[in-house]
Amino acid sequence: MILSFTLCLSLLLLIGLSSAIVSRGTNDDYYLASAKIQPWLVGLSAIATNNSGYMFIGFIGYVYSHGLAAIWLVVGWIGGDFLASIFVHSKLRLTSGRVKSNSFSGTLSNWNGKKSYPLQSLLGLVSLVFLLACAGGQLVAGSKAIDVLFGWPTWVGAVIGTVLVTFYCLAGGIRASIWTDAAQSVFMILAMAILVLCAIHSLDGVEAAYTRMLNIDGFLDSTPDSLRVEGVYGLAFFVIGWIFAGISVIGQPHIMIRFMTLNDADNMVKAKAWYYSWYTLFCLLSLTVGLLARVCLPEIGKIDTELALPILAMELLPGFAVGLIVAGIFASTMSTADSLLLSCSAAITNDIYPTKIYRSFSIKLTTMLVSVIALLWALLNTQSVFDLVTMAWSSLASAFAPLLIVLCLGYKPRPVVSIFAVIVGLVTVFSWRHLNLHAMVYEGFPGIILGFLVFVLFDLYGYFTRKFHKSNTLG
Repeated sequence: MILSFTLCLSLLLLIGLSSAIVSRGTNDDYYLASAKIQPWLVGLSAIATNNSGYMFIGFIGYVYSHGLAAIWLVVGWIGGDFLASIFVHSKLRLTSGRVKSNSFSGTLSNWNGKKSYPLQSLLGLVSLVFLLACAGGQLVAGSKAIDVLFGWPTWVGAVIGTVLVTFYCLAGGIRASIWTDAAQSVFMILAMAILVLCAIHSLDGVEAAYTRMLNIDGFLDSTPDSLRVEGVYGLAFFVIGWIFAGISVIGQPHIMIRFMTLNDADNMVKAKAWYYSWYTLFCLLSLTVGLLARVCLPEIGKIDTELALPILAMELLPGFAVGLIVAGIFASTMSTADSLLLSCSAAITNDIYPTKIYRSFSIKLTTMLVSVIALLWALLNTQSVFDLVTMAWSSLASAFAPLLIVLCLGYKPRPVVSIFAVIVGLVTVFSWRHLNLHAMVYEGFPGIILGFLVFVLFDLYGYFTRKFHKSNTLG
């Protein structure tokens, strides 16, 4: 078991380190791979970064607890993601090349050709804080798998993950991250497919598994039992909330930067085809594993539902295969953690620091610093992976998505308005969570709506102000 796990991680490390062969050592190459990445690599890297340890640990734990109704999360994630991508991804890629920015925050704040240091610094700071929280969540997810399957202390998994991703990120920057992501996406799909087949076999076939699920009260209901408003309206709010969770992808710097590395904006359709085909397959496999885990391991609910997948692997598979499954889980956490760490580093060296940092040594030193901070965050964390990542995800979405949407629509908001919209979005998310309303509707929904409303209201104010002055002048 340990042998197969070690072999898989060694292969990933070798792939990442090999990227140093073509690395140029510049700021542009370290954070954006000189915008030379092929569409299939962009698609696989984005999906591996998006579907992380959150899916292996957090989502499967949610499916275990809530049953088939969790499919609405999948519908919302993929549907919302696709809707946003229709008019965002290509424009983002074109603009990043035009403004010559190596960070997501820098591209947004310089979108119209006028630099705004206060806005860029704020966006960089928001990125840094919440991406570090996400990184901590990924390392926690990896630690849980290590703890269950190998019996190692939880801190061991976090340390191993941090050391590995730091090594290959220092070697090749985002190119190393993208290359390893492609391999990790294959590991992730294979791990889930193996578990589905083995679980169905252990339950004597699909029909027998379905029958056992029917015997669990409410497990195959289409409506979540956690709705605050009953009936169709409650379900509608729930689904719309998760559609906004899908839209929230455009507010995630570590994912959107992948599309900024694409070699040509005209290849965006190809990149998205890879992305959404693998996204759909992985989500459906994850949902199936969560459902099967409930009937295979009914006692896990008394311990920690987020341990369902690793315990299921240990119960059903021989040692060597378990090692592969653990490697798949661990690969998923690494595929997001490396992206998060590089985005945090970019936020410091390109956005927060008063002048852009170009020296290779300083850039890599910054990456090491954020890696240490993320590790400490993981070791001190007390939240579930699902809650920690959802909170960080919704915060980033509420800060970035409204601004990116209005920019893609052709508006040219003043920096002070953009700053106000970012603050309103974040305050809304924290207020929603504090009032415990996130069980009813995902908190990114009101955060994005109110952030967008700020731009609408200021635009209307400007329109009527101009009209008033014009009428007075004519008068």
